Amino acid sequence: MVLSELVERICSELPRNCSPHALLQHLWKLAIDTRFGLGRLAVAGALSAGAGCPDYSTYSQTLHGNPSSGPLGLPYMRPDPACRTFNSTFVEKVILDMNARLKDPDVARLFENTFPNTLDTTVKYLNKDENLAFIVTGDISAQWLRDTGNQFAHYRSLLSIDHELATLVKAVINNEARYISEHPYCGAFHPPPESGLPLSHNAWADRVVVNPPINNLSVFECKYELDSLSSFIKLSASYYQATKDSSMMNANWLSAIDQIFRVMDEQSQPSFDANFNFISYYNWTGLPGSLAGPVNNGGNGELKGYTGMVGTSHRPSDDLSVYAFLTPANAMLSVELTNLAIILDDASIAPNVSVQAKQWSRSIKAAIYEHAIIDNVFAYEINGLGSVYMMDDANVPSLLSLPYLGFLDRNDSTYVTTKKILMSPQNPYYAKGPNFSGIGGPHIAAWNPWPMSQITNIFGSDDDDEILESLYMIVNNTAGLGLIHESINIYNGNEYTRSWFAWANSYLSEMILDLAQRKPHLLFDSCEPYTPGQ
Repeated sequence: MVLSELVERICSELPRNCSPHALLQHLWKLAIDTRFGLGRLAVAGALSAGAGCPDYSTYSQTLHGNPSSGPLGLPYMRPDPACRTFNSTFVEKVILDMNARLKDPDVARLFENTFPNTLDTTVKYLNKDENLAFIVTGDISAQWLRDTGNQFAHYRSLLSIDHELATLVKAVINNEARYISEHPYCGAFHPPPESGLPLSHNAWADRVVVNPPINNLSVFECKYELDSLSSFIKLSASYYQATKDSSMMNANWLSAIDQIFRVMDEQSQPSFDANFNFISYYNWTGLPGSLAGPVNNGGNGELKGYTGMVGTSHRPSDDLSVYAFLTPANAMLSVELTNLAIILDDASIAPNVSVQAKQWSRSIKAAIYEHAIIDNVFAYEINGLGSVYMMDDANVPSLLSLPYLGFLDRNDSTYVTTKKILMSPQNPYYAKGPNFSGIGGPHIAAWNPWPMSQITNIFGSDDDDEILESLYMIVNNTAGLGLIHESINIYNGNEYTRSWFAWANSYLSEMILDLAQRKPHLLFDSCEPYTPGQ
């Protein structure tokens, strides 16, 4: 049976007003009944949304489909199947499995909307022959290294069984390797020229001077964010660990890894050498009239000493760092360098790079514990000259996310002490209203905490009551849309930023799947855990 015949048969068996969920149930049942192979059903790969498909930026702002049967009556926010940018039967199977077990219909609907959101809406280009793919973060038509690494994190357990999905992720990695090889200090990029997709204009990059110079046909924005490079390693490691496909580690990829180590070496150095020669390998500043504004010290920011950590110009939120040594970004780098060494050793590739990765991982971790802990509390940023910034930002990597990153155990005493401060008014970017609270950051107004912070709080907790409190704070605050927004106004929950934020949607579903494994009794009527693909 070919795909067109399968679709025709489904349509003939369903009523006109059937829900998308019913369609999926019939599709899955028919696929099994007809022995239609799972891999073949995913053969559609990346689908170009038809001319009649709405822009999801607009689509995500209004209610669609039949409401969930829970008290919130959350809408069904997935685009029509023909308008989805990538289709995977394995992903649909996970949705059906979870919906059959989740005891709260509103949580089930939120998972149903968010788990496939990256594939439904953000795959703008895939060429299997060229091994290239372009993924947008949501309502901004650019590919962020950091966002992409997180947008696919919740699919990692499917990569070993879903060949089409693995092909997509491999193409994403290869495209990002090209980006990093050319511009290792940049974090957001235009579509590859092979795609023929139009370039989008970024007003925030106008009249911004960057050194080293950049190619504006490739780069959407050249803010140097250390975590972006770690996210590339994270996606690479998760792909290899799931597939054991060492062909990912081609010359393109190895060149990108070399560039990452070059940046690490350059950005670990102090602002002045022993003879007070000023050291600058990267600087970024806005000229008069720019939206970005000027950056002090010729675009180099605050001066730094030597610590053994790696400096960064910008945070994961895209905001400028106050001090260069961002603790959570270094923690993530330390973890991902270990993962890099693991996959290189397993594939018997580049043993010298593996040795470097292990050495850097150890030294960065040691530097964090030596310089970035003040009175048993992790500092967010330090400059290596005695100044520290005690705060946290919602964007991951954050201090709150240290267990999620794999840097330490959630019961680590220093983390526990730090977390109490972060989720309280002692953190300058913590805000609490009558219905929503959490951590925000300077990227949005101080009274706009991010749902992402409550997701991270769950990853950092073993306490059932705390987990449920955070979970339902998220579920109850989607402005009735059943999607995860960037930030929420604590004074008015219907005021939010970004209706379409794929990273946040992926992060929410990744957290629910984490609970399905380690705390199944909180989600299901039984204590039997659930792992996708098993």
